Amino acid sequence: MISFSSISAQKKATAVAVLFHLIGLLGILFYDRTLIASLTPFNLLLSAALLIYTQKEKTNAFFLFAAVCYVVGFAVEYIGVNFQWLFGSYNYLPAMGIQLKGVPLVIGVNWFIVMYCCGVSIQMLLNFLWNKLKNEDQPKRNNVGFIAVILDAALLATFFDWLMEPVAVKLGYWQWLGDGSIPLFNYISWFGVSLLLMLLFRLLSFHKQNQFAVNLLLIQFMFFLILRTFL
Repeated sequence: MISFSSISAQKKATAVAVLFHLIGLLGILFYDRTLIASLTPFNLLLSAALLIYTQKEKTNAFFLFAAVCYVVGFAVEYIGVNFQWLFGSYNYLPAMGIQLKGVPLVIGVNWFIVMYCCGVSIQMLLNFLWNKLKNEDQPKRNNVGFIAVILDAALLATFFDWLMEPVAVKLGYWQWLGDGSIPLFNYISWFGVSLLLMLLFRLLSFHKQNQFAVNLLLIQFMFFLILRTFL
């Protein structure tokens, strides 16, 4: 019999994430959409905690990246909501929890989750491709592609926002003002902010191999893809 203590942190965290996202998915589709959506702040905090739990070598640089993602994420959302200088005209609804000046306190946590997961996923993919395709005389590398990581991870984060946006509106996370359409400028701004945070991701020296981050991104992709299809 396999003991619980022998299961890796990555597998434990993945099992928890799958369980909670599955409960959320079934609850939204078949039970009470409003109630389940109101639990989103808890899910974001749990996901962030699992990312920290599975992060090897929890250095000051890692926590600095997390803190900057939170602060920048909250700041750009504050500017977006209160001045409409970024993203477009929108406002947050109660499902996202406690707000300060119209911005949910957990929104910075979401920015950290998306940036970290996208950065790690692209970094691990490029590392895998390099080590798989390299010539025999070339050394193994774990930190491949400075520019490629920044650009590709920013594009991936923007694609994730595109996938999530219609679902978020239907779940009452936020609403777009005017005719309710999602402006192209929203995605341009998402890409721009993501570029800056991904630049920091590459400049800071911390361990960037975390399989759970890849798993969590895939889980969230499937979660929003299914909801986008059936809601």
